[in-house]
Amino acid sequence: MEEKTRAHIVVSGRVQGVWYRAGARQKARELDITGWAHNLIDGKVGILCEGEKGNVEQFIAWCRQGPPLAKVESVEVEYENSKGEFKDFSIRDFGF
Repeated sequence: MEEKTRAHIVVSGRVQGVWYRAGARQKARELDITGWAHNLIDGKVGILCEGEKGNVEQFIAWCRQGPPLAKVESVEVEYENSKGEFKDFSIRDFGF
């Protein structure tokens, strides 16, 4: 089994109101990634995800494109050790 990792991701650009979080949830579920995505009050989307390292890297690559209506300007990623605290990938309300 591949090593697991955890990533905090902040996506900037036109990423709210364009089904970005729903697209992220669909992609995460395809890649067996757990965690959540939420809108930030500054117009960005914040994501916390965990999974096998290769799958997380594929997910981050998707985040750089997003769904068809999105216009991603930047993606910031910080890694840490996986904690295994999530059972699924969900969409949350606004966060800070």
